Amino acid sequence: MDKSVPPRASEPRIRRRDRHGRGMRGPVAPPQVPLSASRAEVFADLVQDSVERLERRWPQLADIEFLVQDVPYMNGGAGPGELLGDEAVPLGGTVSARDDLPARIVVYRRPVEIRTKSRDERAALVHEVVVEQVAELLGLSPDAVDPRYGED
Repeated sequence: MDKSVPPRASEPRIRRRDRHGRGMRGPVAPPQVPLSASRAEVFADLVQDSVERLERRWPQLADIEFLVQDVPYMNGGAGPGELLGDEAVPLGGTVSARDDLPARIVVYRRPVEIRTKSRDERAALVHEVVVEQVAELLGLSPDAVDPRYGED
């Protein structure tokens, strides 16, 4: 007959339930599962997917830096500045190459999220914004950058 021995006072006790009886607390899913990705990370992935889709057709996009900022600033996204006042809120912006800095395209997360209801709508709008900004930077029309522009 095997008798369980109570733990000694010096040994830590393993608690299986919290004091309210709700079970163990901690992460719901492992870090590699999409459930643990923040909204900002999911948005950055949408931008990256759009860029990769365009890079197949336009290899020169590898020289452009793509950024995600939460909200637009008056100075065009080059850095912190005053928030926009009564002007229309842009969804993206471009910063031309200068000195030793590469050209940059910025997509503003919060204005895009506010204008969309679902993940599919958000992905379509992100792609439109990226296409429009790439077209502006390259001096082309959005249709020339992505022939499927505006079909969604």
